[in-house]
Amino acid sequence: MTPQARVQAAIEVLDLVIDAARRGGAPADRIISDWFRTRRFAGSGDRRAVRDLAYAAIRACGEIPANGRAAVVLLASGNAALAGLFDGSRHAPEPIAADEPLAEAGIAPRWLAEALSASGVSASNAAALLDRAPLDIRVNSLKADRATLDLPLAGEPLLAPQGLRLPHGTNVESWDAYQAGQIEVQDGGSQLTCLAVAAQPGETVIDLCAGAGGKTLALAAAMDGQGRLIACDTDRTRLSRLTPRAERAGVSNIEVRLLDPQRETALLTDLAGQADAVLVDAPCSGTGTWRRNPEARWRLSPQEVARYAAVQSRLLDIAAGLVRPGGRLVFVTCSLLDAEGANQIDAFLARQPGWRAEAPGIGAGNPRGSGLRLSPWDDGTDGFFVARLLKL
Repeated sequence: MTPQARVQAAIEVLDLVIDAARRGGAPADRIISDWFRTRRFAGSGDRRAVRDLAYAAIRACGEIPANGRAAVVLLASGNAALAGLFDGSRHAPEPIAADEPLAEAGIAPRWLAEALSASGVSASNAAALLDRAPLDIRVNSLKADRATLDLPLAGEPLLAPQGLRLPHGTNVESWDAYQAGQIEVQDGGSQLTCLAVAAQPGETVIDLCAGAGGKTLALAAAMDGQGRLIACDTDRTRLSRLTPRAERAGVSNIEVRLLDPQRETALLTDLAGQADAVLVDAPCSGTGTWRRNPEARWRLSPQEVARYAAVQSRLLDIAAGLVRPGGRLVFVTCSLLDAEGANQIDAFLARQPGWRAEAPGIGAGNPRGSGLRLSPWDDGTDGFFVARLLKL
């Protein structure tokens, strides 16, 4: 592909991404992969160039653009070399008109930028949410140790005791260590939030929103494979991925439970008041993960954030009924909005007597309400809120 053709391809890809964001369709990475699957003529360099340009345009636009051309023209307004590729030649975009409208630059849609600011995230800090994320892995302590594991790349040790940071795009899934279950891909911040659970061998621990099981596997390693670990979720497809992952990781103490939405408690009655610890890694807006999914900020609305907050509140109340006296409840969201963090814990403590917040004890993060906030600008992680609550 010529450089001009790559620009036109990025515009076409962005049109699809923008449409999907408006409709709640597929994420950008899947759209881009599918687009290239039907265009075999594009080489690896072409794919990389188009992907990089598309993501640069996504990161540059605060409000959702009218179309892909408006997004790339925004980039070209500060890049003469890129603007010069709009030359109308074969497979190239038409020249940029003097009065052609640009997409609107910014961190996020205005309402969302204001919500972040009200949650203590400055504009300069928020910009870090749109940087490219590194690749973090967790060494599975059931099979290996960070200090002695020999990997094709050494990696940078993270604060998480078994965490390593590798260059973006490292193909760890092709490594023997990955195939053998010695490592898992997991953001360093996600690893740190698991430390807040303080899971111990022999305990009964519930991961109430296990999804595909990334945090479940980290808890299993902390428990040294001993005790009872119950992984729950209402999403059958995501939960089905846990069993093969657990087998690869050498974990045998996980019990998987598929829950019925709105009837979760009915399938957890045998565990009422029995758990030493419950992790609520709640569904959320994902404002802390924009480094990986920058177009996600175009999919949100105030109503969607309010819906997530209502779900989180209900899950906290469900979890509270599962914890034994003296046990712990850990609440985690990958959000930087107080509505999905500090405000949730304040509301929980107000409506649930017999609980108190205590320090999560993860050695990182900054206080936010009764919990901690992890962030890319202070901690080099995705954005998280984590709080630990003790049942009196």
